[in-house]
Amino acid sequence: MQDFNGKVVVITGGATGIGFALAKQFAHEGARLVIAGIQRNRLEEAAKALSSLTEQVGITECDVTDRAQVEALANFAWEKYGRVDVIVNNAGVGPIPSTVIDARPEDVQSVLAVNLFGVWNGVSIFGRRFIEQGTPAAIYNVGSENAFFNAIPEGAGYVLSKHAVLAMTVALREELPKNIEVALICPGLVRSELAKETQEGMDTDAYAALVMKQIKAGEFYIVSHAFNMVRIKARWNEIEAAFNKYAPRYEGDVEFDVRTLGAKNNWYPRYPNASADIPV
Repeated sequence: MQDFNGKVVVITGGATGIGFALAKQFAHEGARLVIAGIQRNRLEEAAKALSSLTEQVGITECDVTDRAQVEALANFAWEKYGRVDVIVNNAGVGPIPSTVIDARPEDVQSVLAVNLFGVWNGVSIFGRRFIEQGTPAAIYNVGSENAFFNAIPEGAGYVLSKHAVLAMTVALREELPKNIEVALICPGLVRSELAKETQEGMDTDAYAALVMKQIKAGEFYIVSHAFNMVRIKARWNEIEAAFNKYAPRYEGDVEFDVRTLGAKNNWYPRYPNASADIPV
């Protein structure tokens, strides 16, 4: 989606950090906004700050882990503006430090509740309404550099949540009709209130401007921190070396490819946005 003038954009976790910085970017583009969060006072502060950029800002409290509250958020947005064009599933929490073995299940579940299932709630509730609405729309999920590699030691629950958002968003891109655009926003270290380490990160407004540039270009992977490629290549090189040693390519090796077999035997549906260069 290239033109946001007059479009209605809903942002979860929109009162602070990356969400608020993105709200400013969309306001600069002429969008009408709904920002949601769990603290009313922060939402009011954000709306006041945004008033110099746009007069069309709605605020509402929403805990994204509660599906009923996400439904209420959608109701609020459609009742206020009569339509919604974009959902930015941005609300998230930081890691609860622990080793994998010592992590408390309730801590891991609390991170997944927001970072994965909170995003999933936004995707499914707004996505269903976008399909019914039938107009051009967009779903932007905020993941992390931790979707590509483990950037945080002793943060496996958080890293897990971001790997999962990557997997969900890739699947979503294939499944949705072509009028609904999908993208995965993958911030590295950006200044926010998530953790003390982020105060050493990239300026939040500079980061949001970079995100907007890629959103308007229609990119799927929305990226930033250049050194991430070193980490990504290290992971890929290790995987490739394992395959080269124990499962090297051979003529006809497509014989066990799941998608090829699925298409041949009608195991799976064909989706409108499945990559043409991958057998489906």
